[in-house]
Amino acid sequence: MRILIVEDEEKLCGILSRGLKSEGFAVDLAHDGLQGLELATSYTYDLIVLDVQLPKMTGTQLLQRLRQRDHYVPVLMLTARDAVSDKVVHFEAGADDYLTKPFSFAELLVRIKALMRRGPVQRSDSLKIADLEIDRLSRQVKRAGKRIELSPKEYALLEYLALNTGRVLSRTMIIEHVWDQSFEGLTNIVDVYVKQLRTKLDADYDKKLIKTSRGVGYTLTDEAAA
Repeated sequence: MRILIVEDEEKLCGILSRGLKSEGFAVDLAHDGLQGLELATSYTYDLIVLDVQLPKMTGTQLLQRLRQRDHYVPVLMLTARDAVSDKVVHFEAGADDYLTKPFSFAELLVRIKALMRRGPVQRSDSLKIADLEIDRLSRQVKRAGKRIELSPKEYALLEYLALNTGRVLSRTMIIEHVWDQSFEGLTNIVDVYVKQLRTKLDADYDKKLIKTSRGVGYTLTDEAAA
């Protein structure tokens, strides 16, 4: 699952990023409102942690822009203000939760998990492709009812492929999403993990779900290979 943090306090941003990554989330960072809006409208996120006071565009304005564009990703607002009137303004603007600074990381994590369980109307907590089932909350994977044990990176790769079922994903796209950074010239790491995933996911079954598009990348689909 991928989270966008929009926060201009670099120290706090670093603490939140490290903590969430240690919990298995992929994390993107933005340090001003405009950058946050660009990322939020260019990529798919499971949740956005959004500070109210931001340079270039406030968190309130960013939230309003997202809701105007029918973006229903859960948004957790961060602010130093604890007045009820401030909370009302942001809930009316479309915020899903509100956390006042200073706060503990443990409380933030509990709220994030609660929002992800609820999720937007369009979001599904489970994915199904042919006889493959993925529970996004428990991170359990089954094929034909049989449990498949995956490492955190293998799971992240599979979830990303499943969320883009039928779409060919380049090695660079996979690196930037699953590994949360750019591995210039090292995209062969994707091939290594796809091979591991295929061994666990496809090897014992006649129908192969992971397909290779030569020179392009990989896709997860239940359609027969061309």
